[in-house]
Amino acid sequence: MVFEVFALVALVLAAAGIFGVLAASVAERTREIGVRTALGASQSRILGMVVRQGLALTVAGLVLGLAGAFSVGRLITKLLYGTQPHDPVALLVVSGILAVIAMLACVVPAWRAAKVDPVIALREG
Repeated sequence: MVFEVFALVALVLAAAGIFGVLAASVAERTREIGVRTALGASQSRILGMVVRQGLALTVAGLVLGLAGAFSVGRLITKLLYGTQPHDPVALLVVSGILAVIAMLACVVPAWRAAKVDPVIALREG
């Protein structure tokens, strides 16, 4: 049960981290996004740009995390109950859940980026 709580906390921290990085990136790039919008970029294109950035971070984290899981899997064999250290189903399920949570964490910053008014963004810069 303790591991489940730690896993949930890790999941929340990962989602908050992705959300924070993307929100800061959107805030920092407001002028650029405004210029893109003024030059004709659609809201869906802006949404895609921000979501791709978040998913790139997620994929990098998943690759590093899976590499770490494979490298230390044998060390924690005694702590595992009912599963093996390199259980493909468990690794895929956890990776899938993290990817879905990361996608949801990308939505709010991407939506804010898509709603940037180019006139206001260019005036503030």
